[in-house]
Amino acid sequence: MDNRNNIREQLAQKLADSGLMWSYDTANPAAVPDSVLIEHTLVYLDLDDIRLLFDLFPDRKIKAVWRSQMIPRDDYYHTLNRFIAWFYFGIKRPDAYLKSTITRQTNAHRQCRA
Repeated sequence: MDNRNNIREQLAQKLADSGLMWSYDTANPAAVPDSVLIEHTLVYLDLDDIRLLFDLFPDRKIKAVWRSQMIPRDDYYHTLNRFIAWFYFGIKRPDAYLKSTITRQTNAHRQCRA
């Protein structure tokens, strides 16, 4: 468990050093929500840091955050989303996957509003 705390602390510190965690208590890395740490690491840090992220969290948790936080903003993150889909999750047809995920999320959102 100590190694997991070290990884979490290292990632939170790198994000804080980049000025990305100003609203969180980075002196206490556990105070940074998992979803924020995952999303910010995927978006702002490098491949070695993302590898550490997969040591810290199960693949399914990282994928869930990616699907819910990053895929809906596909216009902004399209190239990154394609890379993540292919490289980290082994998705063979990333464009089709992204499009179907966005469509499902949009339809689910519409049903909730109806």
